[in-house]
Amino acid sequence: QVQLVESGGGLVQAGGSLRLSCAASGRIFSHYTMGWFRQAPGKEREFVAAIRRDIGVTYYADSVKGRFTISRDNAKNTVYLQMNSLKPEDTAVYYCAAGAPSGSRRYARNGYDYWGQGTQVTVSS
Repeated sequence: QVQLVESGGGLVQAGGSLRLSCAASGRIFSHYTMGWFRQAPGKEREFVAAIRRDIGVTYYADSVKGRFTISRDNAKNTVYLQMNSLKPEDTAVYYCAAGAPSGSRRYARNGYDYWGQGTQVTVSS
């Protein structure tokens, strides 16, 4: 089992920045690919970013590429999502996830086995 706890959400104006953190406990953190997903009201949960467990390769949704950066600190069992140039359409609950997906499953909800409780990000215009 892996327990995930997100933090760092809040209210920010458009153009601002936030950094989300996800602290993991339980099984060995470095064994897992870590992902961030988000869910806006009335919409499906969607992929935002992921970072591989082995060589730290990163993956991003087109909508956040160039604005968001995912990183991990295996010594601290923590994954981060630095969000810059935020837009109102980035407003959502952001979820951290852990798993061992490969290929296109890195972008899919069913590629991940463990989820956090989510943290709200609200971007005002």
